[in-house]
Amino acid sequence: MSGSRSLAEHVADQLAPLGEVTIHRYFGGWALRSHGRQFAMVMDTLYLRVDSAARSFYERAGSTPFTYHAAGREVVVHTYYSVPPDAMDDQDGLCSLARTALR
Repeated sequence: MSGSRSLAEHVADQLAPLGEVTIHRYFGGWALRSHGRQFAMVMDTLYLRVDSAARSFYERAGSTPFTYHAAGREVVVHTYYSVPPDAMDDQDGLCSLARTALR
């Protein structure tokens, strides 16, 4: 699994209404931060940080948690979920999801 720098840059451009969004190398992918707080990561797709209240929204939208393999087992990270596909082309919707991730 590897992160696409071009996808990370596209997402940062889409999130310009939030103000400062920076991109940093992160475990084979890219972390997105706003004012020093990480709220998203780009690996093979865009994942946003979620809390227990937001998780059910993502699950209903068909999003999946970030997973990776280590030491012969699959690790599921329930604090990051893939962004619903329709949000990627909806700047207002993506910004709304990112604001929630920043809270």
